[in-house]
Amino acid sequence: MELAPATEPGSSRGRLGRPLGALAALGATWVATRTLLVLLVTGVLKSPGGDVTADVWMIYHAWYGVLQTGTFPFDDVTWQYPPGAALVILLPGLLPWSYLVSFWVICGIADAAAAALLVRTGLRRGRALTGAWMWVVGVPLLGPMIYNRFDVIVTAVALAGLLALIRRPAVGGLLLGLGGIVKVWPLLGLIGTPSGRRTRRSWTLAGATAVSIGFLLAAGMNGAFDFLAFQKERGIEVESVGALPLHLARIAGGWDGKVTMNYGSPEMLGPWVPVVSKVMMAGTVLGFLWLLLWRFTSKRRNAATMYDAALCALLVFVVTSRVISPQYLVWLVGVAAVCLTVRGSSQRPVALLILLACPLTLVEFPTMFTQVLASDPGAIAVLAARNLLLVAATVLSCLRLWRSTRGEAPLPATVVLDREPAALPASGYPVRPGIAYEQDLLDGIDRPGAPAEQRR
Repeated sequence: MELAPATEPGSSRGRLGRPLGALAALGATWVATRTLLVLLVTGVLKSPGGDVTADVWMIYHAWYGVLQTGTFPFDDVTWQYPPGAALVILLPGLLPWSYLVSFWVICGIADAAAAALLVRTGLRRGRALTGAWMWVVGVPLLGPMIYNRFDVIVTAVALAGLLALIRRPAVGGLLLGLGGIVKVWPLLGLIGTPSGRRTRRSWTLAGATAVSIGFLLAAGMNGAFDFLAFQKERGIEVESVGALPLHLARIAGGWDGKVTMNYGSPEMLGPWVPVVSKVMMAGTVLGFLWLLLWRFTSKRRNAATMYDAALCALLVFVVTSRVISPQYLVWLVGVAAVCLTVRGSSQRPVALLILLACPLTLVEFPTMFTQVLASDPGAIAVLAARNLLLVAATVLSCLRLWRSTRGEAPLPATVVLDREPAALPASGYPVRPGIAYEQDLLDGIDRPGAPAEQRR
């Protein structure tokens, strides 16, 4: 198994050697773009496509009122979330402002925290600020909708968990488990953890966190998992990849189904919908079987592999889903940003495709959403371009992840191994050199110049 050298070209500059100009540019861009977002969110500037705050002041606030009574809104079909989502919905009630303003404040804090974590990581040796730029630029491209959904909060938690996995696998697992009981997808970040103690720690803490929080919420409130009964009745959401052939058939006059609100989102119901649903579900199964095949057959691994695998898994999950809501793009932006903090990531062109898909998402929702619902050819062209970019990103991500971990290769020249395995430093690792080196590198990825015993 091959790992990248502990030091990378140009890493000697370290934290203090970073140009202050890059940090100033990042800060100025964040302030400028978020100021524009706030002006759009609050209505000071007219938002393209109209008001997007209804989900917060109407739906979330209504859920907040129900959750305060000690029960989940299980009789509301728009509630489609694991029980941990209740914690996020209740959170604005702790702040002194109105529910809507408090929600915006929390989203802004999550956004700023994610940016700060990416900057902090990018300043370490062997890392890059490219990930911070991905977040700072990508989030505002999704428009004011991003501060009116709780996905940016979950993404910040997942991002923190991914960044913690290398140095503190238990903390990383805990954060990903917390995100998983809110939105499920953060648990995909564990697919690429290297075998051994890191996987045991992170997976155990993730599972324990998700199960314990879920159990406590289910024990203390009614209807924690009733939302699962709604899933089998769902149609195909109008913005998903599976909806494209139905839109095209509708334009051609060959589909006589209907588009209507169904379980909290506009979905296509009618002929061929059950077939498309089964195809999408089969795609999900095949995608994750491929990921398992990759995990058990990969031969090389570097500091970026764990993050690259997380992005690949998330793309498979999103593209094969029956639902692609606009806010899903912030998930992809966040995980792609984590990948780009490592210079050796195989997912750089994938991140570019995701970035290109963001403004198209803003155009199709909310700007042209009425036309999307009517299957207008122009709007469907925009939607098709966005979805095809995501499909291309998924295929490219899978190919590049697979190729980056194929084949045998010698250890880097910077590694010197003793002739006798027994003479290896006593670290509790198996004596096989590749495994020992892999664990040693992962333990010390952020302190490559330190002795091994100091890095653990």
